[in-house]
Amino acid sequence: MTNQKSLVTLLAIGAIAALAAPAPAAEKYPTRPIRMIVPYPPGGGSDLTGRAIAQKLNDSLGQTIVVDNRPGATGLIGTELAAKSPANGYTIILADAPHTINALVYAKQRYDAIRDFEPINLLATSPQALLAHPSFSANTLKELLAMPRAQTEKIAMGSSGLASGPHMVYEWLKQRTGLTLNHVPYKGGGPSLLDAAGGQIPLVMNAVPAAMPFIQTNRLKVLAITSPKRHVLLPNVQTFQEAGVKDFVSFQWYGVLAPAGTPKDIVAILNRDINKALTAPDVKDRFATLTLDITPGTPDDFRKLLVSEDKRWKDVQKQVNVRLD
Repeated sequence: MTNQKSLVTLLAIGAIAALAAPAPAAEKYPTRPIRMIVPYPPGGGSDLTGRAIAQKLNDSLGQTIVVDNRPGATGLIGTELAAKSPANGYTIILADAPHTINALVYAKQRYDAIRDFEPINLLATSPQALLAHPSFSANTLKELLAMPRAQTEKIAMGSSGLASGPHMVYEWLKQRTGLTLNHVPYKGGGPSLLDAAGGQIPLVMNAVPAAMPFIQTNRLKVLAITSPKRHVLLPNVQTFQEAGVKDFVSFQWYGVLAPAGTPKDIVAILNRDINKALTAPDVKDRFATLTLDITPGTPDDFRKLLVSEDKRWKDVQKQVNVRLD
């Protein structure tokens, strides 16, 4: 009996010691390289954004951040890979606006944009823009909205693809205002901008970063942008709200996610170091050249954005029923 009591006492002491001991995950993390999946080819906005942050994490975490480009299906392939990766902090993903859209429009749902991921940081945002060839008769969105439908439905408007962010912004605008254009989906934003600048199509919807070289060289003019207020780089361009479309705010965004179930203490470490990276002068300069507005914050801040994006595009999808194979 005495031996049994002693054993119970020792077990109790051991349990108390275990409870008092610090959690090991955060203290030891990371002990090996971390993979950052970028679901697009090298050289694009997502890739450049991800690599800028990865370099800073290399220094602050003391481990290599391996950028793993997994392009295909507008980000779907790389995102599905991230969703199915172990939730141990050694796989993260540089996500962008199609993250929530893809989960809704593909016939076979590959992942849930909210449930399958742990938000870490929103990195930066940039508004979408409705642009026109300089010869186009309207100079503002308000002027375009004043045109009769019989006229506008013949006007071609390019986007970076079916169910892309720019396309969905147009569909949302159509729901809100009745503006009907002849939507022309391209295989990427670059070709649509080139055709608009060359006069092959009069209008194009695209994110501001990709459009800035055309704006700065007067090959395209901006009718309106989707930010809540005028952008510092485009002070003379009205917002959609100024054109009379109430509460019409949308962004191209970039953020870092981990697979759902990634330990909170690891998420906290990554959030802390990414926020620190966003304050570095060279990162600020790099993002400025990409016309991206830096948005440091908490995982909860990012989660709220994802939830609002998911709700908006679900509502749009119900109306237009865009489906991809």
